[in-house]
Amino acid sequence: MCGLAGFALRPGAHLPTAALEAMTNALAHRGPDGAGHHMAGGVALSHTRLSIIDLVTGDQPLFAGGAALVANGEVYNYRELREQNQLVCATQSDCEPPLHLYRRDGLNFVDKLRGMYAIALHDRATRRLVLARDPFGIKPLYIAETPTGIAFASEPQAIIAAGLVQPRIRSEERDELLQLQFTTGAETIFEGINRVLPGETLCITDGKIVERQRRAALPEGPPEAISEEEALARLDTALEESVALHQRSDVPYGLFLSGGTDSAAILAMMARLNDKPVMAFTAGFDVKGAADERAAARHAAQAAGAQHVEVQVTEEMVWRHLPEIVGAMDDPAADYAIIPTWFLARRAREEVKVVLAGEGGDEIFGGYGRYRAAMRPWWLWGRAMRARGAFDRLDVLRNPPNSWRDGIAASETEAATGGRTRLQAAQAVDVADWLPNDLLTKLDRCLMAHGVEGRTPFLDSGVAAAAFRLPDALKVRKNTGKWLLREWLARHFPASEPHRPKQGFTVPIGAWIARRGDKLGPLVARQPGIAEICLPGKVEHLFRHAAEKRPGNAAWHLLFYAIWHRRHIEGKRAEGDVFEFLS
Repeated sequence: MCGLAGFALRPGAHLPTAALEAMTNALAHRGPDGAGHHMAGGVALSHTRLSIIDLVTGDQPLFAGGAALVANGEVYNYRELREQNQLVCATQSDCEPPLHLYRRDGLNFVDKLRGMYAIALHDRATRRLVLARDPFGIKPLYIAETPTGIAFASEPQAIIAAGLVQPRIRSEERDELLQLQFTTGAETIFEGINRVLPGETLCITDGKIVERQRRAALPEGPPEAISEEEALARLDTALEESVALHQRSDVPYGLFLSGGTDSAAILAMMARLNDKPVMAFTAGFDVKGAADERAAARHAAQAAGAQHVEVQVTEEMVWRHLPEIVGAMDDPAADYAIIPTWFLARRAREEVKVVLAGEGGDEIFGGYGRYRAAMRPWWLWGRAMRARGAFDRLDVLRNPPNSWRDGIAASETEAATGGRTRLQAAQAVDVADWLPNDLLTKLDRCLMAHGVEGRTPFLDSGVAAAAFRLPDALKVRKNTGKWLLREWLARHFPASEPHRPKQGFTVPIGAWIARRGDKLGPLVARQPGIAEICLPGKVEHLFRHAAEKRPGNAAWHLLFYAIWHRRHIEGKRAEGDVFEFLS
């Protein structure tokens, strides 16, 4: 787990080494254990390292036969790759096998990788730079096409810090962010900076992209004909294999444990595979009546014999650290779950360097209520996902956006192919955008801010093969999602109470904002990023009514955007509490 950056120059172009140094320094939080670089033939690679596997010889860049590689992430099947392909490796690093596979198989080297990764590889013999990202988009990778060539980095802010791109807003993506809480597709909110898409491999020669390939995250085809017993047996095998692979580490690891089925399933499998108690971390809140999962998590942890750490998140903690938390989200996702995730990562770093988490369970097994609505035809009250934006009918924006849903609509068209059911198509839409650009961005930035690696066992090719093509009735039954996963838990970990109604994870941000609405409303309304798009009086009214669900959600989006804009567009350092930062 690391940060990577670099560039590929056009012929005759020159980029000072200061730019590479600036990008490296901007990514230091991602890799506090060391740094390295490679420069040759108009290509530069930079790497900051968080040591997880091969603590002694795993420094990067890695070299073989005139090729150099830097990577962010973990290739979990590195041992199998070495053995099955008879690779002769100079290190025990999980990232060396991909380098040798590239030298043998070319751009198809990624087809054998099982894990989360963003890779930059320089092949001096062919004068090309190869950039590759894992199929689910667990690890981030960004590029910017500049007059001198192409720059790339693990975070957009590194490209901006080097002065290669100026921090300017794309209005279409800003509208998406406000309405959806995340942005879709390749274009980020920054003009001139794009994402390498999940599963994409780019080949760059002389500072220009000359080839693109894409590796799918989900298996193709309609649901398979499979019995429930056979499906349960297959799921058990896939989960055990995936969790075992995700536990490969030379440093201590733990688990983010909520009160839900996803993390409970991972806990159950970790307890099966580990001799020592699993260390589990759970967040809770100080607001009476808030959805607090600590009691359910505590019960599950005790049943599994886990060592349980509870982290209480208070209103005072939120206001004090919110500029830091939002500041970590340079590719913005206004998901309020960034708040507990950031505090959990801060506490976990005192004990472990790696945490497993349940992201992807709903998307792979069909857990969200919106999937059940999408399964029904319109005459039975079916509806498209995310049909209404956060600011619809609130009369807060100066110019209500019309095209904010275009990215989601494009994903819907692409997902509804190959004989997929309505449920499969809805899942595929979320895997295309919501998952990488909200949930996984949240996990990556909040954990890397504290030098912690996050791993997601559900987002694994083996688990996807076992679950995505299940019959709809094994995903949704009796108006309950994730049916097969719940049945697996009922047999293997009944203490998790898997068939209780899904609670959903919520943060009492509306209640916190409402208590400070009279002060926060005017502060937010006069921020430059807000003033240009919102009516000030309407903003203040919104914050005064933040205790209500829709106004509270919209107020949170505006508060997030105001802080984000001040940090990443205006360039203010994330210092002081939220009131000092916005004053």
